[in-house]
Amino acid sequence: MNTLDYGLIGNCKSAALISKSGSLEWCCLPNFNSASVFAKLLDKNKGGHFSFEVSPEYTVTQKYLRKTNILCTTFTSEAAAFQVIDFMPRYREEDGTFYTPPDVVRYIHLQKGKPKIKVNYQPRLDYAREETFTENHRYYLKSFTKKGTYDSLYLYTSLDLDRVLNGEEITLEDNAYFLLGYHEKLREQNLERAYLKFQRTKTYWMNWSESTTKFPFYDEAVNRSALVLKAMSYQKTGAVLAAVTTSLPETIGEVRNWDYRFCWIRDASMVIKVMTSLGHRESAESFLQFIIDLIPNKNEKLQIMYGINGEKELTEHILTHLEGYEGSKPVRIGNAAYIQKQNDIYGILMEVIYQQFLRFETSLGNSEELWTIVRGIVRIVEEHWKQPDKGIWEFRTEERHFTFSKLLCWVAVDRAVKIGEILRNGINDQKWKDLRQEIYDDIYHRGWNEEVQAYTQSYGSKDLDASTLLMENYGFIKAKDPRYISTVKATERELSYNGLLFRYKNKDDFGTPSSSFTICTFWFINSLYKIGEKEKAMKMFDQLLSYSNHLGLFSEDLDFKTKRLLGNFPQAYSHLALIETAMNFSQNITSEANLKALLDEDALL
Repeated sequence: MNTLDYGLIGNCKSAALISKSGSLEWCCLPNFNSASVFAKLLDKNKGGHFSFEVSPEYTVTQKYLRKTNILCTTFTSEAAAFQVIDFMPRYREEDGTFYTPPDVVRYIHLQKGKPKIKVNYQPRLDYAREETFTENHRYYLKSFTKKGTYDSLYLYTSLDLDRVLNGEEITLEDNAYFLLGYHEKLREQNLERAYLKFQRTKTYWMNWSESTTKFPFYDEAVNRSALVLKAMSYQKTGAVLAAVTTSLPETIGEVRNWDYRFCWIRDASMVIKVMTSLGHRESAESFLQFIIDLIPNKNEKLQIMYGINGEKELTEHILTHLEGYEGSKPVRIGNAAYIQKQNDIYGILMEVIYQQFLRFETSLGNSEELWTIVRGIVRIVEEHWKQPDKGIWEFRTEERHFTFSKLLCWVAVDRAVKIGEILRNGINDQKWKDLRQEIYDDIYHRGWNEEVQAYTQSYGSKDLDASTLLMENYGFIKAKDPRYISTVKATERELSYNGLLFRYKNKDDFGTPSSSFTICTFWFINSLYKIGEKEKAMKMFDQLLSYSNHLGLFSEDLDFKTKRLLGNFPQAYSHLALIETAMNFSQNITSEANLKALLDEDALL
């Protein structure tokens, strides 16, 4: 079964995807949101790739170097073996700044024998819109366009440039390297320099992993997910990408194909909350500064999403010349959803701000600016919470009174009250408390459907929605509340299928979804665990983890029947939910184990 068997490499500036066979098939340079230089992922014939051809006798295996974002693909035959070690350089310079060039290094480590390989180097600049030419410039291969938008790319290597360019057979007699760079290098590139970059990058990622909170259960899965989320964070601004790809379909052959190389306030805020819990405060500080820079005016409303440099217009275009992933058109760049109104983003952002004040109180360097944002968000929520919106799933047609949107409006005001308590030593604005109660009462009475015995997708609707499972997570309702237990049970009956969950089943403007949105299954597992069905929840969690690809990575969606990974990849939403679930299990299991140990000890006494 063809699936998303790719490994992610990145350096918080850009990223690349390497296939299970060691073929580089997606890369945008110089930044995450730049035009692609390799895009075989979106068109097998036109997109371009960078691969190694060996005889059929070789077996190929792939893994990450432990606790790093460095990928190792091993080619082994009876007589010969070599490894391709792929990474994008990231490490601190002596002056404390990060070295994160728009480069991909492919370091070849000869293990035994004299392997014979052919290098298939086929860059296709600017989304392959125009022809790309590649020439030998003595010290490097230069690829460039002559028509359309000019772009260029440089390849440095210790192997013979002409043989690489012409795809001729090369015998490996020693270690070798390739450096793919967006810019021409000013210093001489050689094998020793490539190896040094490898060691420095390896050290950086291992140190970063070491500072990540450890857990007694599922620690390896948590660490891998954390590394993925870090690699998808844009260091320059603090933005967090939803995914590094565009137009990977939710269902093969259908049109649910979106560009996810942007910063959704919702997704990013959830990621930052998780990363802070894992001990990475700097991620939260950078993201909150990104938010501060976005809304310099006190009356400016937040968009649901922005470009990674804070761009506010993300006009959607279709690349008609590309066939799409397995023929799934259209291929889009930009995302028209940026103009949508989604009231839930205020509550999710406020939760992140609250968590920072809760941990660090007024020691935050930007606390006064954040307090201004808090007051501005409450003002916006007060003015707009009664209005319908597009909801968390970005329905592109009608607006409704979505229960989740109302819930997060309540969260926004609730957290604002609590922030006020932290900053003002208990002096609160009674008006905010009254607003909080008003929204709570509205959800309690209008979000609940007596006939269905559940909180439903929208007011007056009988349709279930996985997002209502988060009502307990955000503190609106207790896990043991009969209404919540009933909502979890109803959601399972209506939305569960083959061990996975629908987001919803009612028809939207694109038809009934035919794949599972991965994060929803994690939400459901968490809910099961919290209402007391712990054994069932953990069994489901283990099963869900087995649906990741060979490297432990998740995309946005899973096919209900085949469990094939679908949608943009890797998906930040999926990995943050994995971490949250594993954290809940580990913390609760540890607490229960400690309690049992104490009881046993008392019994002995």
